Amino acid sequence: MMRTPRRRLIAGLFLAPVLTGCFASGADGSPSSGSSGSEEGARLRVALAFGPTEHYTPYGQDAFIMSRLGVSEGLIKLDANGTAIPALAESWSSDKDGRSWVFTLRDARFQDGTAVTATAVASALTHAAEAEPPPAALSGVKLTAQALDEDRVWVGTSTADPVLPLRLSNPSLAIFSPKAYEKNGTVNPVGTATGPFEITKITGDTEAALNRFDGYWDGRAQAPGIDVRFIADGTARANALRTGQVDIAQAIPVSQIASLDEDTVHETDTARDTSLYLNTRSGPFTDPGLRAAAREAIGNSVIAKQVYEGYAQPAKGLFGPALPWAAGKRVAPTGRAKATAPGGKSITIATYSTRPELPEVAQVLQQDLQKAGFEVKLVVRGDSQVESDMLAGKYDAAVTSRNMMLDTGDPVSVLASDFTCHGTYSLSRLCDKNVDRLVAAAQTESDAAKRQDAAMKAEAAILGTDAVIPLVHVKAVQGIGKSVEGALFSWDERQYVGTGTRR
Repeated sequence: MMRTPRRRLIAGLFLAPVLTGCFASGADGSPSSGSSGSEEGARLRVALAFGPTEHYTPYGQDAFIMSRLGVSEGLIKLDANGTAIPALAESWSSDKDGRSWVFTLRDARFQDGTAVTATAVASALTHAAEAEPPPAALSGVKLTAQALDEDRVWVGTSTADPVLPLRLSNPSLAIFSPKAYEKNGTVNPVGTATGPFEITKITGDTEAALNRFDGYWDGRAQAPGIDVRFIADGTARANALRTGQVDIAQAIPVSQIASLDEDTVHETDTARDTSLYLNTRSGPFTDPGLRAAAREAIGNSVIAKQVYEGYAQPAKGLFGPALPWAAGKRVAPTGRAKATAPGGKSITIATYSTRPELPEVAQVLQQDLQKAGFEVKLVVRGDSQVESDMLAGKYDAAVTSRNMMLDTGDPVSVLASDFTCHGTYSLSRLCDKNVDRLVAAAQTESDAAKRQDAAMKAEAAILGTDAVIPLVHVKAVQGIGKSVEGALFSWDERQYVGTGTRR
């Protein structure tokens, strides 16, 4: 089946020589001096809090860097309500049992100039499915893909997966051109994605340069390019914004907000929680009574007011105000144990400083738990170290920040990955038959409202184990320069710039 060219693509081909002449790249991949002219606006300067830790592989957290900067995209994206909407796929359908899906592709091109075909998409999804470890979005899912013709991709799962479109919105399942996939198993994202901006230069884990991709299917970006700096220190990010060194700064620490012009501070509700995860498989917190004692000792309203200075709400559960359906469906925790006296039990709580509020939260928890009779030691390490060590059972507890909808946009999938016996991101190392039963029941629901109801029943059982103690629902605070227009405030924290972002 041959693909019919569209008028926009044909027009773009006629315009391409003109656009290339105005915005040529330098020999090192950086923009030429003409790319920052006032006629087209200046390059965006962005400071991100979390730098690449895996050489920009799309199968881990680095995928979100590329998504936030408009480099990569998948078949699907999420709207403001968390609903699956078209991206590279313009439509899709499934069979009755939810195991077989067909996605029809739109006319699009990779940044290397080749067409986005069903064969290329099926290959990209197959590479993701075979990655070790697999992307979090594919936790518990065996996915296969193949091209039906030039424009249609068949995607199958071993068991029914009614939320596969939501799953495919994850940045780790972004589509790259065939040349990106190298023989050693790595993926080279430089000039091989499909988004409005393409990576042209990478400077280790400190900087990257992006140029506009004029062949983007959804229209030409208004900014000629993006210069990215990765600045882990929150004070340094705020200073860079305040002094005009950057135009957009991710994750402004609440301690720095007062130092910025109020017109540059933008907050939005997110699905992100700060929570205390308790190790249920080894150490003192194998005892449900001690977990209950820890929960009763903690005052989350103090954390919201004193640590987050009002840029967070005391947590009611795992799903916060960014998901408006959650409050009306919430079920009281079930099966909680009676608290037992700590009796001087020694515990170690780990956290990381990449999000500067977390060590402060840990200090408040230390005080609360010591008053209740625990002896508490704090450990502050890198975020990836804390997560890997907690997964391995090396600490009694960890204070972490988790966007509960980041991986799939589906509440049930995150419960499965975080709180079931075979979950791949189980910081609490929880294995509870009742929780597994309720999560499994929720996974079979294809109706959105019924799936939400089932998710909240499972949440009640999880909270009843006290394996996790939700502390606050966090607001995202971004610094946006006054000259910037069209910056994106994504509740799922997946996108910061788009085709309309400019200065």
